[in-house]
Order: sequence, then C-alpha cells, then structure tokens
Amino acid sequence: MPTYYVVATAEASSNLGRYDGVRYGHRAQGALNPVDMMERSRSEGFGAEVKRRILLGTFVLSAGYADAYYGKALLARTRIRDEYLKALQQVDALVTPTVPSTAFRLGEKAADPLKMYLEDLFTIPANLAGLPALSFPVGMANNLPVGIHLVGAPQAEPVLFALARQFEGSHALANRIAP
Repeated sequence: MPTYYVVATAEASSNLGRYDGVRYGHRAQGALNPVDMMERSRSEGFGAEVKRRILLGTFVLSAGYADAYYGKALLARTRIRDEYLKALQQVDALVTPTVPSTAFRLGEKAADPLKMYLEDLFTIPANLAGLPALSFPVGMANNLPVGIHLVGAPQAEPVLFALARQFEGSHALANRIAP
C-alpha cells in the first residue's frame, strides 16, 4: 500500500500538472489574468480526492524527498512485479477477493479517506506490477455484492476473460444470494 500511494500520487501530481485550463481540462470563467484562470480552473475542476493526491504527489516529488520516497517506491514496485511474474509462471491466474470486506452502503465511508484507501488492498498490487486484472461479481453477502479479483501474466487478458466466463457459466449467482 505505501508503495502504491507514493507512486500513484507522484504520477497524479506530474500528469495532472498539464490540466491548466488553457489546453487541457476545465476552464474557469471570469478570471482576472492567466494565473488566476489556472488557479480557478484547478480549484473548480478537481475534487477533494484529486487535490489530496496532487498535494501528496507534489510532496513526494519535491527536492530532498524524491529519492527518499519515489526512488525507493520504484524499486519496491519492481520487486512486486518480479514476485508476481515468478508466481504466474506456475499458474494461469492468481485469485483474491476484490476488496477485504463486503461492499458498503453509498456514502458510508466517504468521510474517512483512509478507510477508502484500505479497500484497494487486493487490487493495488496488479496495478503496481502493470499486470492485467479483472474483478467480477460472484454473489452477495448481507445483501451487498461480493467479487473476485483475477490477476494474470502480461498479455493474458484472454485467459482472465475465459476464467471469468467459465466461473459465471458454472455458478448460478442467483442461487448464491444470501438473504
């Protein structure tokens, strides 16, 4: 998780820097000058979570911290990818839950970003490793959906789709719904 949030926020900060309201992104109206337009455009065009990630990424990439945080996170990402590739030499796909708990009600965790971040626990490694992954519903628990997350080797998207199709074809989800 720490590796992902260092890499993801640094890349978000770097990539979203071009959304200035001039060539890309939302353009605020009524600005007094170009700097005011960029400030207003970014304030209006980005939500709270995006702003939070941009700020964290800017810190991670700032002088004195880039090597300490971003450089080490890139090394960890390489190790994560290597471990996944090693495991995937022995199997067609790796299977995890999509999230560590059942789905939550709309808005239930919106006030606590940390709890929301922790929901990504099982899907983050595939993103870090740059590997194809697929999540799909497998049933219900407490009247909320439950999913499985498949991770495959590079270029294994057809395998993941076939596995999901096979599972869905052999398991009647309607019969698995719990009251």
